[in-house]
Amino acid sequence: MSRAIVFLCGLIIWSAPALVTADESGLEFLDRPIVTEVNSADKPNVIFFAVDDLCDWVGPLGYRQAITPQMDALAKRGVTFTNAHCPGTFCAPSRSAIFTGRFASTTGCYTNEVYFHDHPEYRPLQLNFSQSGYATYGAGKLFHHPAGYLDTRGWTEFFVRNESQKREGWPLDSWGEDTPIPQPFPHSIYNRGREIKGGLFLEWGAVSNDQAEAMADSKRVNWACEILRQKHDKPFFLAVGLYAPHFPNYAPKKYFDLYDPDQLVAPQYKADDLEDLPPKIRKQKTNRKNLHHARLEKLDAVEDAIHGYLASVSYADAMLGRLLKALDQSPYADNTVIVLWSDHGYHHGEKGDWGKHTLWERTSNVPFLWAGPGVARDAKVDATVSLIDMYPTFVDICGLQPDNGLEGKSLAAPLRDPSQATDRNVFLPYLDPGGYAIINQKWRYIHYSDNTEELYDVRADPHEWYNLANDSSKVEIKNQLRRSAPATFAPVGTSKKQLKLVIEGEGFDWEPKPNRRRP
Repeated sequence: MSRAIVFLCGLIIWSAPALVTADESGLEFLDRPIVTEVNSADKPNVIFFAVDDLCDWVGPLGYRQAITPQMDALAKRGVTFTNAHCPGTFCAPSRSAIFTGRFASTTGCYTNEVYFHDHPEYRPLQLNFSQSGYATYGAGKLFHHPAGYLDTRGWTEFFVRNESQKREGWPLDSWGEDTPIPQPFPHSIYNRGREIKGGLFLEWGAVSNDQAEAMADSKRVNWACEILRQKHDKPFFLAVGLYAPHFPNYAPKKYFDLYDPDQLVAPQYKADDLEDLPPKIRKQKTNRKNLHHARLEKLDAVEDAIHGYLASVSYADAMLGRLLKALDQSPYADNTVIVLWSDHGYHHGEKGDWGKHTLWERTSNVPFLWAGPGVARDAKVDATVSLIDMYPTFVDICGLQPDNGLEGKSLAAPLRDPSQATDRNVFLPYLDPGGYAIINQKWRYIHYSDNTEELYDVRADPHEWYNLANDSSKVEIKNQLRRSAPATFAPVGTSKKQLKLVIEGEGFDWEPKPNRRRP
């Protein structure tokens, strides 16, 4: 085996059940006594709560169809960044950027590259917490979910839902023989009668309420609640990653029942929305629209798909509430910073798309909520920020070791005093070198690697329906925005296709595949 074999013998599997009940409103609470010990650590504890594929369809961001009382309550406790954007356009590059504090333009991780294979010198967030005196606990989809993507360095404990995962490269997915799925399968009208070979795209349905605690996200949050009930002699970093509301949109039936499907309203669509796009992206998105959105419309299933998504959003919200309840009942309630984030957003037919992988608003704008000691209460900040800002913010507020390579900006000052927030141009790399968006309160400039462009006045055109890139009066605006992009872009890193996952016991390594000569 090569030098990079990582053994996880120090990690612990947790499997004890938590007692969970619900009142008549369906909101969950933990049937536990209040703990009375106190934490003497000077540094704040951190709860790092990640959700997947959650766009701005939540109460704190003004979306009224979503039932998210726990996020609403968290927003009242702290600061909501209403103009926050992801640092990558789908799961893997976004999470690589968040944990390394570096964009794909620096790491080369534009798609499914494994950052710690090409760049073992980078110190990921959890390792910095560990080296700065924190106990570190992780569960769920924090990194990309396939086997071999979990960066094992620096964790005191990392939870997986069954023993077999430890011998399979520690996959962080949520569906298997040990988790319930709706019956019949596939369940959604979009997939009914089809053979699903993988992905579970546009698949949704209700799981019976009596199986709710067998769902992977429920198990992860129960484990995190147990961590909060333990006595800790030093500050902790508790990271919990939910798979919800990523497809499949499977959630306990009670969260589907929160919504009247006849009252749900789809987003506004513009029939010729793709006509003013550059030729290459117009062709790609027209094909995608014809493949997915057109089928949903033919089946009269757009609102049904939205119902599945919102049910999963409410399930994720309830899991947040369960964790906040456990925190409030713990001795750490007054000394714990909480941050909620999503790796990217999601399209529900806007610009003909169902999914992410775009440089438009529906992919980039995400919930970003902070609360805890030193954080202002019940405040909103509309200045443009990026989730890559989390790493330098933790350096400031938690006393982590400085890292000169971090590319975000600390949010410590506006968290203390939101009036100090100022707008800035935020960078979002695309799927290849040279593709990117530059975003601020007024403009979204998109540059593709073939040198084609889009430009939107997001105040006048929040739906991004009118591409102004060819407007001669906007040349200087485009030039000004382009200056915020990196001068150079790293080449694409080592492709996963060029690597082989080698598993030894409970450890794994990525090794280059042997060169194969053609006969």
